[in-house]
Amino acid sequence: MELQLQDLRKQYGEKCAVNNVNANLVPGVYGLLGANGAGKTTLMRMICGVLKPTSGSIRLNGKTIGQLGERYYTRLGYMPQYFGFYPDFTAREFMLYMAAVKGLDKKKAKNRTEDLLQMVNLADVADKKIKSYSGGMKQRLGIAQAELNNPSILILDEPTAGLDPKERVRFRNLISNFAKEKIVILSTHIVSDVSYIADTILMMKQGSFLLQEGMDTVTDSIRGKVWELLVDERTAAKYSRDFSVVNLHHENNMVRLRIIEESAPREDAQSVEPSLEDLFLYYFGEETKRQEER
Repeated sequence: MELQLQDLRKQYGEKCAVNNVNANLVPGVYGLLGANGAGKTTLMRMICGVLKPTSGSIRLNGKTIGQLGERYYTRLGYMPQYFGFYPDFTAREFMLYMAAVKGLDKKKAKNRTEDLLQMVNLADVADKKIKSYSGGMKQRLGIAQAELNNPSILILDEPTAGLDPKERVRFRNLISNFAKEKIVILSTHIVSDVSYIADTILMMKQGSFLLQEGMDTVTDSIRGKVWELLVDERTAAKYSRDFSVVNLHHENNMVRLRIIEESAPREDAQSVEPSLEDLFLYYFGEETKRQEER
């Protein structure tokens, strides 16, 4: 199975949200990273057929979405960032309703609903109304409905946003279990979530892919550019203005800095192994800072 994105472009007036994106995706987990406004959600909506590309094509095993028609959508599972639940439905009612929308027969819908509610740890509260659920429970229900038709392509847009650390770990484990023999595209700006489960990183900026790289080599481009050093507080304040400081930790009246810089900021700086978070901040540090200041 191969999902091909060919010269994919989405234009809104003068704004280009997605700009000539090309990728060949095979089964595995793809972490789609980028700052807010990078074009991630627009790209995912085009893959799901919610938006029509301005130009370019999306193909599954060589055939376009248009050629495949319903055969494409029956292989697709989608969890949007803001999923619309019916608050007065119970989880079981909602799953059966979504199964009917997806065209599952009644027996298969019932069996699949019970299996998935068990899998996402909602079986004990399946008859409680969704409006009584926590954010994490709603997110788990969201991924359960996306899995109803056992899709070959699973699209998850910011599935861990707003979850506490315990729920995020639980959700990551769920995604890993569901990911076998599927193409899973997981969009997030929470870098740690994809660093644990992604096989490949797709990094997006201003509508285009900056890189498409396997997890084992994704940080190679910044190797030798990440430094740690221990300085006094006055120097720490100066370095925070002059350099890209990705972490700052106070230690016994001193400050340990983690800095991304092309060369050592001073002689006693130690080169350290780069992380995915370092890579993200290398490309998006200034954008993230501007968003936080707004």
